Amino acid sequence: MKMNLLPPNKGRIMLSEPFLQDSFFKRAVILLAENSEKGSMGFILNKPVGYQIHELISEFPEFDSPVYFGGPVESNSLFFIHTVPDLIDSAFEIGDGIHYGGNYEKLRNMVAMGMVQPDQVRFFAGYSGWDSGQLDFEMEEDSWLVFERPKTLLHMRPESLWSELLKQSHSKMAIWSNYPEDPNLN
Repeated sequence: MKMNLLPPNKGRIMLSEPFLQDSFFKRAVILLAENSEKGSMGFILNKPVGYQIHELISEFPEFDSPVYFGGPVESNSLFFIHTVPDLIDSAFEIGDGIHYGGNYEKLRNMVAMGMVQPDQVRFFAGYSGWDSGQLDFEMEEDSWLVFERPKTLLHMRPESLWSELLKQSHSKMAIWSNYPEDPNLN
């Protein structure tokens, strides 16, 4: 049964299907930053690593912004998305006010001056990537549910993001939003 009505376009979100057991993508919510014939790239939005950015990068000013596991690709590298492209040069638009990348030094300086707030930027260790055709195959396998990105996405609680977005989708899969992560503990 084909679950998706929307294609995985840049700027949309993908939720892993409820029974996906992959250690990286179990109950993952991914913001697609790119999707083309060359491949796809996105960031997992709901897996914080347990540290603030200034705790992992010593030269970064104290900033109340957690770092998230963005995906298994280049997980030793830092990536970021933000809503302040007018302050950060060389950013790429994902869509509807969200951008990724840009001048890291300028971002760090803007944070130090108080010109960027924690709710305007999100940091990731690594990203999620798919080679050409790989995401299409996973879509055919119904591994991902694709939805339009809600305007409040970056303000939603990461620990309940997957189930909340599934519930809000009003799709046939919404009933699984209350399914326990480990049914043996139910």
